[in-house]
Amino acid sequence: MSASIEFNQVHKRYGAHPVLRDFDLKVQAGEKVTLIGPSGSGKSTVLRILMTLEPFQEGRLTLDGMSYHQPQGKPPFFATDVHLHKVRGKVGMVFQSFNLFPHMTVLRNLVEAPTAVLGLSRDEAEGRAVELLRMVGLSDKAKAYPGQLSGGQQQRVAIARALAMRPQVLLFDEPTSALDPELVGEVLNVIRSLAHEHDLTMLMVTHEMRFAREISDRICFFEGGRIVEQGKPDQIFNAPEQDRTKRFLSSVLNG
Repeated sequence: MSASIEFNQVHKRYGAHPVLRDFDLKVQAGEKVTLIGPSGSGKSTVLRILMTLEPFQEGRLTLDGMSYHQPQGKPPFFATDVHLHKVRGKVGMVFQSFNLFPHMTVLRNLVEAPTAVLGLSRDEAEGRAVELLRMVGLSDKAKAYPGQLSGGQQQRVAIARALAMRPQVLLFDEPTSALDPELVGEVLNVIRSLAHEHDLTMLMVTHEMRFAREISDRICFFEGGRIVEQGKPDQIFNAPEQDRTKRFLSSVLNG
């Protein structure tokens, strides 16, 4: 089951430096949305806030109706760790740097959190892990350690690990940027399969423009902590309305 997302007038600052300003974004349950834009524009911060890895200073954020702050709280309106833990249980995230536990086998990387956090039995968690490894094409790597895998294989394990927590929302933060070019395709194929075959809300930050165009229901172009332009992929790539969007796409696609 997928979940909806709503940012409403969210402000995020690091000290005096604003990263998100009056940020608004609504994502429907099951929608696939890609965030594009120059480095430092705030795209990854959106994902980190959703994953509760970063707080925000002002505004409102809800996930499937669940607020990220105390309903009756006082400033800064942040929810308790217990409440955020419940919210976080609906979200999975795939990082650019894999973040696998190097001392654990691939299978144990997938089993550890579902048993500890979701309370699944070892047998149930392992059964789910085996199925997920099959889905990402790594059935034969269950007993391997991350250091024995290629970058593309490690990222596919990371995707399977995120799915093992049964999220309603799956976030991808530049999932191919740390990979050698020849390994990018195998990871994109897994994400493509997820988008087409699973009822997940997906929010992705990527510089893979052709892939973003293919996979997305909507493209959002970021600049300076705000969405400058958004729309269907064909509209954004074929007939962008904003000059800044045109310049960015021209630089990325022709550079």
